[in-house]
Amino acid sequence: MANESILVVDDSEAVLSSISETLLAQGYEVDMARDGEEAIKKIDSRFYDLVLTDLSMPKRGGMEVLKHVRESCPETMCVIITGFGTIRNAVEAIKLGAFDYLTKPVKTDEILIVIERALEWRDLKRENQALKTQLRAQYRFDRIIGKSERMQEVFRMIERVAATDSTVLILGESGTGKELIANAIHYASDRREGPFIPVNCGAIPDELLESELFGHEKGAFTHAIRTRIGRFELANKGTIFLDEIAEMSPRLQVKLLRVLQDRAFERVGGVKTIKVDIRIIAATNQDLEKMVREGRFREDLYYRLNVIPIHVPPLRERKSDIPLLVQAFLERFSNKRGRRSTMRITDEALGCLMRYHWPGNVRELENLIERLVILCPSDTITVKDLPDYILGQVDTPEASPEIEIPDEGISLSAAVSEFERKLIIQALNKTGWVKNRAAQLLRVNRTTLIEKMKKQKLYGPPKVSRASNN
Repeated sequence: MANESILVVDDSEAVLSSISETLLAQGYEVDMARDGEEAIKKIDSRFYDLVLTDLSMPKRGGMEVLKHVRESCPETMCVIITGFGTIRNAVEAIKLGAFDYLTKPVKTDEILIVIERALEWRDLKRENQALKTQLRAQYRFDRIIGKSERMQEVFRMIERVAATDSTVLILGESGTGKELIANAIHYASDRREGPFIPVNCGAIPDELLESELFGHEKGAFTHAIRTRIGRFELANKGTIFLDEIAEMSPRLQVKLLRVLQDRAFERVGGVKTIKVDIRIIAATNQDLEKMVREGRFREDLYYRLNVIPIHVPPLRERKSDIPLLVQAFLERFSNKRGRRSTMRITDEALGCLMRYHWPGNVRELENLIERLVILCPSDTITVKDLPDYILGQVDTPEASPEIEIPDEGISLSAAVSEFERKLIIQALNKTGWVKNRAAQLLRVNRTTLIEKMKKQKLYGPPKVSRASNN
């Protein structure tokens, strides 16, 4: 049975009595008011889920009741009852925020249907708003876990770019959280009320991707039995996230270039130009510069996408974040599995995780913790619970290289230079390429380190091989 509260407002005792009896029989909580002035006083004294009001009444009419509801209690739904001769006024009431109107003489089944629809609409709005709030909380950049200097740089970049509409290119290996960062940018931007539309360009066959992105007109190709709106149209007033952009074919790269330039396109099989107001964020785990040199990616498109690049570090370059990530995943999956308390991990087991090289990055760590929470027989994860591949492939401290002098001799200066180069790279990798901290590790001045880096032609982190799947 329903238990929502409804205020019925009408200057006719017969109408009040009839409608109230109908609603009470359906389990609604019913209150009555005999004119607009009484209705407004009641609305000010308590909350109603819905107000059902006649439009024409003495003292203050239904339009004034509607305006008061919209100003004082916007969550209350409002339905208007009107005579045939005042339908124009009812239409005006709809424009002012009424959900619907009923014409006299009102039928019982019509009242119940309209009230049910109004309350369902109210519930959907609440659910949608709660979902949006949840999403904003989930994807705020401060929910991305990381205290390392490399991740702090990413956070600072998200803060700077969120307030703009500039195109962003997120670069990083598979499993580093590129889509999470794209979400964070969207929900920290002025477009947060608009849609966030993700598209995995590598997961959709090329012959379908064009229709997926741009939509198609009825009859554009076999089985195109109706017009379909594409992802770019769905993303209007919001953000579209093009993941695995390197997988896009040269033909579609041309069409994407036009969208980036003009924010306009035509549906497949269509002639009408469609304009959209969107922000574009792209991501890849491939080396786009190399692909451009090899002729596999359009140079003009690369420069259009690479307006603001964000480099997401692999987990092996931000190992100081592993304890935080492990704790967060333990809490999440412990709650998800209904455990009474959050599972723990011993220092020895955590040490093994810290020494592992994590080719699958954060996603691999997340999947491992979920598996451990499910399979671990106790509330504490120990070394014996870790899989063999973790224990057998941990990084070991680098020992000093044993150099043998060949019969033909060796260049001492070249050997020393190469050893120095390896130490500099190791120090830079440990500190996320923060030169001040690297210089402290090597116990040299920052200027000395910079000179040595120039001599060794070390201008940035070395390229790492990308995994084929994202």
